[in-house]
Amino acid sequence: MRIALSLLALSPLASTAHSQSRLLVAEKGSQSLAIVDPVSGAVLASVPEGGITGHEVIASADGKLAFVPIYGNSGVGKPGTDGSDIAVIDIAARKVVGNIAFDHGVRPHCPMIGPKDGKLYVTTELDKTITIIDPKTLKVVGAIPTGQPESHMLVLSHDGRRAYTANVGPGTVSVMDVQARKVLKVIPISANTQRISISPDDKWVFTADQTKPQMAVVDTATNTVAKWIPMEGIGYGSAPTPDGRWLLVALPDQNKVAVIDLKTMQIARTVPVAAYPQEVIVRPDGKAAYVSCEKANAVAEIDTTSWKVTRTIPTGKYADGLAWAGH
Repeated sequence: MRIALSLLALSPLASTAHSQSRLLVAEKGSQSLAIVDPVSGAVLASVPEGGITGHEVIASADGKLAFVPIYGNSGVGKPGTDGSDIAVIDIAARKVVGNIAFDHGVRPHCPMIGPKDGKLYVTTELDKTITIIDPKTLKVVGAIPTGQPESHMLVLSHDGRRAYTANVGPGTVSVMDVQARKVLKVIPISANTQRISISPDDKWVFTADQTKPQMAVVDTATNTVAKWIPMEGIGYGSAPTPDGRWLLVALPDQNKVAVIDLKTMQIARTVPVAAYPQEVIVRPDGKAAYVSCEKANAVAEIDTTSWKVTRTIPTGKYADGLAWAGH
């Protein structure tokens, strides 16, 4: 299929996007954060982060601030700089307004906002922890050990009680009690695993095997792998729709997004996108999904009713982490 590149043209989904909401895109190749108007598709600003690469981003609960952990210039487990801070960006002002500094290199990576306590949780890979930060004071208020190296990506349960990390090199998932701040279990997945997501009802956690084209489905009641879902290619980032019906999975080497029916736990369809899809987020209203396409320097917008790409939004170099700011 032909994917139309459009910077300012409205897509059929634009009218349903909230006019004050913003799509945030980590521009990994230019060490900046793109702030995108999802209605027009315009990149309103590319905010420099300070010279070292941030891969991921999250917005504060009120949609006013973006938090960008500055990971470094290398991949997981590879030599390179060890990032030691988190850039705080005012989305409306389009500039860095604060910094959360660690006293040593920790390679901070995946940020999440606690659904109940509003705290900022971020993987601090080299410390084998999740660091907890008060987003109002920008102070570290605690840490949760993951019990594993290379705890790269994180999800929190919607009730705020559990945290789950994908531990890349060990190929495991750590399950943590957030309140007690301790590891409950380490679940073996494969020799290498990447990315992680959780179903809206908190019953399933999903992570992509990097040694075989399959997704692991973890039953959170037993903390065991309950099922494997075969894929066309190696999966990467994934995200469920808010109604719990579908799971979207990026397939980087296939230039596709797989759509898994969570009732049958089988692939229902695939959607062609631009080159090398990485991360997937679904808009809060569930009507659109956004997929960062690293080698295309762009983000694909997918209509979750027709399952077609409605537009591809050019962003900065090596689009990676995504977040939604607003309603």
